[in-house]
Amino acid sequence: MTASRRTPGRRPGGPDTRGEILLAARESFADKGFAATSIRAVARQAEVDAALVHHYFDSKEELFVQAMSLPLDPRQVAARILDGPREELGRRIVTVFLGVWESDEGQQRMKAMLRSVVTSDDVARLMREGMTSMILQPVSQLLDVPDAMLRVSLIAGHLIGMALTRYVVELEPVASADLSTLVDRMGPAIQSYVDG
Repeated sequence: MTASRRTPGRRPGGPDTRGEILLAARESFADKGFAATSIRAVARQAEVDAALVHHYFDSKEELFVQAMSLPLDPRQVAARILDGPREELGRRIVTVFLGVWESDEGQQRMKAMLRSVVTSDDVARLMREGMTSMILQPVSQLLDVPDAMLRVSLIAGHLIGMALTRYVVELEPVASADLSTLVDRMGPAIQSYVDG
């Protein structure tokens, strides 16, 4: 019986190939950022063929979501926000955003992500690039106005402030207010950014 020889080229998938790809992706996203990371670069770093990366992950965005262990899929968030009339966009944004925070698991994971963002420049850069690509840009395209990115960034600032106030600082009465009250109060404020 002859020993099998390894053929030249990328190695095939092994028992933890997916995990190795995620590790390589995490390192690449951390070193280069979201925009400069490519599927091919991740494949090279993981020493697999790019087709194998595509086998496990549909896109770079999917790879980012999985590699960063995000508590939500930003593409699904954007889809839910964009699904409906423009005049109700403010309410939808608030409803979707706070809905992510309302479950115990969601709140725990979002708090961890928020704390990581404010304590690490690298994590902040990654989240900024990833969220801009997957949420802020699609929403700004819907607005279709010259200052759309400014408006969407103001919305993001408003929502992050609410998350800190309600879920981290737990400032009353915001912390114990019911969700429908917050949506009713915040929806028009967010809509004012949409309408300019």
